[in-house]
Amino acid sequence: MTNFSKNIPRLYLIKISKWFNMVMPIMLLFYKSNGLGSYELFVLKAIYSVAVVVMEIPSGWMADVWGRKKTLILGSILGSLGFLIYSFSYEFWAFVAAEIVLGIGLSFISGADSALLYDSLKADNKADKYTREEGRITSAGNFAEAIAGVVSGLLVYFSLRTPFYFQFGVAALAIPAALTLIEPKVHSVEHMHSISKLVKNIKNTLVSNTNLRVAILLSALTGTATLTFAWLVQPFFVAIGLPEELFGIFWTALNLSVGISSVFAYKVELFLGKRRSVLIVILLLSFGYFMAGISISYYGFVFLFLFYLVRGLATPIFKNYINQYTDSEVRATMLSVRNFIIRMAFAGIGPLLGWITDNVSLNKAFLLAGVIYIVAATAVSLPWLRTKNKNYE
Repeated sequence: MTNFSKNIPRLYLIKISKWFNMVMPIMLLFYKSNGLGSYELFVLKAIYSVAVVVMEIPSGWMADVWGRKKTLILGSILGSLGFLIYSFSYEFWAFVAAEIVLGIGLSFISGADSALLYDSLKADNKADKYTREEGRITSAGNFAEAIAGVVSGLLVYFSLRTPFYFQFGVAALAIPAALTLIEPKVHSVEHMHSISKLVKNIKNTLVSNTNLRVAILLSALTGTATLTFAWLVQPFFVAIGLPEELFGIFWTALNLSVGISSVFAYKVELFLGKRRSVLIVILLLSFGYFMAGISISYYGFVFLFLFYLVRGLATPIFKNYINQYTDSEVRATMLSVRNFIIRMAFAGIGPLLGWITDNVSLNKAFLLAGVIYIVAATAVSLPWLRTKNKNYE
């Protein structure tokens, strides 16, 4: 009898290879050393986001039809190739190619990894352990991201290009991990072998399956809120006059707090129950936004850490709700729908909040983001919050 739990350490390695990002803290400096500036940085990151958005749902569909293992292998190869291109590139259009490759590579991993984790546990009759395992894997990723920031600071002493060489090696570790995954058998009556069936399935899901629709939208809204908050953290550092040499230390500390709380997400959800977990996460994330906006000072760090701790709880808990309400044969597609919504929502709200930060105040940006999140998340989650069901207690 196949033991699918062997997939778990390999998924850890794939997650770490993706999150151990040594180049992120020095991207602007790297671009400047190649004759580019801040404008080009934002253009390149916009191209990356477009590449992810365009391929997000198709890659989830391919994972369900073609196989999660195969798409994870392809995503791992593309992820390492993108950094290889960066390592030996010196001009804008080569960086464009690298960002497109990296974006497509991420889309093939995003969703397929969580789907394979859930189905591996399900095949071993351990589906109830998903939140715990997803939390631990998420935690490993956050710890990796935190450590990578410190390593990056050491590598730049050699050159700004050195972190890219090492990043290629780290990303390439995902390839053997993906190659040795064991694909669980997915029981389905009919696969979606055409785009029309894909569109029909997504439409039916969002219209007829209330529980899954709410799970996807709530997880996506929360994911957008945490991503948006992360981009407001650096302006917060600047606004309070935090010395530049301390940026990396506090950035690392915030990511470590996410990693710690992710480990305990399954225990928190088990203790509180579904309804209270949803309500508390929404209220605390909104509270974090409001208080960070009101307390733009060193005292505000308390609320930054509060937000990041709750973020660590929210991701594995809300992803688990999606898995509970979807079928195995479309699991990766539904998780990709979640990620697609996050990217699209952030593309809409991000520039607005950036403009408000530059032209009005950071305070107003935090407060507006908090209002948008609490209104949208409460409206979406009302079907759960109002349902009298012992499974939600």
